Amino acid sequence: MSTSFIPRKIAVAVHPRFPKALDEAQVIADYLQGKGVDAPIGSLRDEALRERVKKGEFDLLIAVGGDGTILRAGHLCAPCGVPILGINLGKLGFLIQVQRDSWQEQLGKLLAGEFWIENRLMIMAELFRSGEKQGAWHALNEAAVSRGQYLNPVHISASVDGLELTTYVADGLIAATATGSTAYALAAGGPILPPELRNILIVPIAPHLSIDRAVVLAEGASVEITVHSENAVFSVDGQTPIGLDAGDRVAICSADYSAKFIRFGDLGYFYRNLRAHMNQNPSTGNNKE
Repeated sequence: MSTSFIPRKIAVAVHPRFPKALDEAQVIADYLQGKGVDAPIGSLRDEALRERVKKGEFDLLIAVGGDGTILRAGHLCAPCGVPILGINLGKLGFLIQVQRDSWQEQLGKLLAGEFWIENRLMIMAELFRSGEKQGAWHALNEAAVSRGQYLNPVHISASVDGLELTTYVADGLIAATATGSTAYALAAGGPILPPELRNILIVPIAPHLSIDRAVVLAEGASVEITVHSENAVFSVDGQTPIGLDAGDRVAICSADYSAKFIRFGDLGYFYRNLRAHMNQNPSTGNNKE
């Protein structure tokens, strides 16, 4: 599968907490420069680089690291429509197709236009307190309302498109994208959704005498989570949690833009990647390779 779009303005970015990735990023940038492509390097926290991405100075961002790096890159690049190519230096890399030992071959395909662009759903979560909006956040994986520092479960209710769904007594409730179905939602027992789906997935966390099944909403549906206890927090894509008060509401819907990823080969890449991770989880330290 190929595209007529060939990127010529490329940024190479790393996670600010992954300094070892800088060495690999420099090798990648040197390779691109040898092909006549200027490729500046920077941290995803570097404001100068971030401003250049937002101003449309690049037509591609190469994110070097793990899934956390891809999440940061998605938050930066999705609003301005910049595609992301991830090169995996982490442990899992559910979001990444290109591995450390094959990036040179794949970059050759990239510069030859032998790739396609995959669009993945982003969601928007808005927090309301006493009827006033406190802020809005966008997520590639999930938005979660969960218990805070105390062990007590939280009492939360969920409604879909304004219609009451149910009330949970649980450690929390996750509203995830298909991308997030292989992240926190998977750890909480949710199903795995194909990445092209644009449905929101609702997964309870350790529910107590409450419905314990995940619910896949129809495409375009929205969910609202209302908190009925004091010990709850709200978090988006694993970022710093925000404390919630009883009565607070979190409204979650599809964002008006998608995260774009560079992909190579056929559409079956996701299942091959998934099978490799599920057969042998490198995070356990039990892999034999």
